[in-house]
Amino acid sequence: MIAGEFTNLDLLMVVIIVVLLMFLSFAAVAETSLSRMTKPRAASLADQGLKSGKALKRLVEHPARTANPLLLTVNICQAVQTTLTAVVAGRVLGGYAVAIGVVLNVVIFYVLAEAVPKTYAVLYPQRAALLIARPTALLVGFPLLQWISRGLIKLTNVIVRGKGLEAGPFVSEQELLGIVEVAAEDGVVEHEERELIESIIEFGDTVAREIMVPRPDLIVVEHTATVTAALDIALEHGFSRLPVVNSDDDDVLGLAFIKDLMLTERDGGGDHPVTDLIRPVEFVPENKPVNRLMREMQAGKFHLALVADEYGAFCGLVTLEDCLEELVGEIVDEHDDEETEVHRFADGNYLVDGGMSIGDLNDLLDLSIPDEDWDTVGGFLFGTLEHVPNVGESIVYDGWRFNAAEVEGRRVRRVKVTLEPDSVRHAELNE
Repeated sequence: MIAGEFTNLDLLMVVIIVVLLMFLSFAAVAETSLSRMTKPRAASLADQGLKSGKALKRLVEHPARTANPLLLTVNICQAVQTTLTAVVAGRVLGGYAVAIGVVLNVVIFYVLAEAVPKTYAVLYPQRAALLIARPTALLVGFPLLQWISRGLIKLTNVIVRGKGLEAGPFVSEQELLGIVEVAAEDGVVEHEERELIESIIEFGDTVAREIMVPRPDLIVVEHTATVTAALDIALEHGFSRLPVVNSDDDDVLGLAFIKDLMLTERDGGGDHPVTDLIRPVEFVPENKPVNRLMREMQAGKFHLALVADEYGAFCGLVTLEDCLEELVGEIVDEHDDEETEVHRFADGNYLVDGGMSIGDLNDLLDLSIPDEDWDTVGGFLFGTLEHVPNVGESIVYDGWRFNAAEVEGRRVRRVKVTLEPDSVRHAELNE
């Protein structure tokens, strides 16, 4: 190919190439920022009344409707931009320049349309997501683009589904949870059914330590108490069974049943020691899977078990009701304190109970806080700070600030969770 003069047509193609590169940069920011934006974070930004917050929330709530049209548009623009670059290089500089032009295009495209915009989106995900939200919503909402992308996805499913159907498994636990979520959004299953299915899937990963009532929160009876004193404690707190402990070493001697206490009290034996009425109790390790524990409770016909840590020390109590609540949610009776575990403010921030499990917090905020070293939000704050938190002390994790709102002794009772602005998050990441 022989080099020629630079014509108006070539100028037009160069302008189109530049415009396409700018659009591809925008698309890279959109793709990266939306992939890092969770539903709770988008909802919090929308509740704060930020510009483009509502559009961002809609995009994040329907990721498939957003991602497929966006990726299709990016692929089309990349193909057109590369082709035009090769044509202009061949027309103006000759045959050998085509290869050089393509190489330069790859370098320029990687830097300007991939590395720079995606790095910006990683450093400032909230700012970037709000910046692209409304233009992206307009783009992906174009009916023709939606129709073409859905058609191509259906074609892909037909091709992929044609082989290896007898092998498996094809669906992981996370994929199954995603299928349930989509089914709920499409109205195939009810909201309550979705929650129950998700609870059943996650039930096998839960251990006794995660659902037990910890030792500091337990109501116990000392072994020196009389039947009358033990009965008063049981009636005051509304419990049908109470652990009886040795006040010298905090070791559990057994359980006192309120029906035994009442019968003895009625027969005039209120002055007898409570140790005369104790019944044996089951002990389970703190890492006992809850699904197996519930089966053992059913088979052994016991409704309560005490939990021991790896050193054999008494560390908590778990009931059959606690196991059932993992499946069906909180069961509140007339004796339960209905204090809300999570309070959501109008500005999108939260006030959570320090005893809330890390798993529940991860579900609430779509986070991935590790739970190997701690089980509760208070423990997470305590363990990360490496000292007893003072009121007002805080840490930042994945764009959320966890602030000790209420501390009682060495326990964190309440934690305020607020969404951090990008500038603060970036500064802390660089420290």
